[in-house]
Amino acid sequence: MSRPEVAVAAAALLGEGPTWDPEAHRLVWVDILSSRVHTYEPATGARSALETGQHVGAAKPRAGGRGLVVNLRDGIGLYDSAGAFRWLHHDPVAGRRGNDAAVAPDGALWAGTMRYDEAPGGGTLSRFAADGSSATVLADVTVSNGTGWSPDGRAMYYVDTPTRRIDVFDVADDLSVSRRRPLAVVEAGAGFPDGLCVDADGCVWVALWSGGAVRRYTPDGRLDRTVPLPVSHPTACAFAGPALSDLYVTTARVDQERPLPEAGSVFVVPDAGAGLAEPAFAG
Repeated sequence: MSRPEVAVAAAALLGEGPTWDPEAHRLVWVDILSSRVHTYEPATGARSALETGQHVGAAKPRAGGRGLVVNLRDGIGLYDSAGAFRWLHHDPVAGRRGNDAAVAPDGALWAGTMRYDEAPGGGTLSRFAADGSSATVLADVTVSNGTGWSPDGRAMYYVDTPTRRIDVFDVADDLSVSRRRPLAVVEAGAGFPDGLCVDADGCVWVALWSGGAVRRYTPDGRLDRTVPLPVSHPTACAFAGPALSDLYVTTARVDQERPLPEAGSVFVVPDAGAGLAEPAFAG
């Protein structure tokens, strides 16, 4: 496996949520605290940025090339292909913002929230359907982060960062989840689990905030691989590119007295493995 290299030289305060958009052949990622959604086309090097007007925790492609769904400070918003915005679910709560999000196999968005002061139990994980209807899945989380599904859709993985755990749930036929238990625990001193993705082998890749690495865990919770990075605060990872074989990793500059020079950039590990495509949001 190749070593990480800088794909997008940037100084993101809190880069997050890399996602491959197969229709547009581009990587989508966000800088939460700068209120921007970024795109990057590996084939051409082209980049763009969209100002959202408020902190944005995640951005995911919509079905049919119709734009983006975004997890904002005050709820879930939709951008169409021309850049026009409307709210899908507007629910502002003082002191709270949207954080990481993922699209389930049925095209629903599972979006997390957290309090700015990271008060215990102040966040949620909720499911948003294409018509805007929603249901709270977890109501007592602190920093809702990585979410992903196994290749067969029968397991869901989830991170509430301060717990240091990657948890796994059983997924029923109606895509409801149950029987939460730890898949793996990140030991003290190794950082905190943040964003994650699942590969075609069913293994879970997780970025370690303040741990300077991305780890790969097998479906039975065994640590299988560690990819060191030249920065201390990786935030999330995703497989991207035409073959879904390159692992992209977002990073941050916040919470560091002296950030390393490449902190805030997006890194790529070429030919890291076989990725699993994430569905587009159905709405």
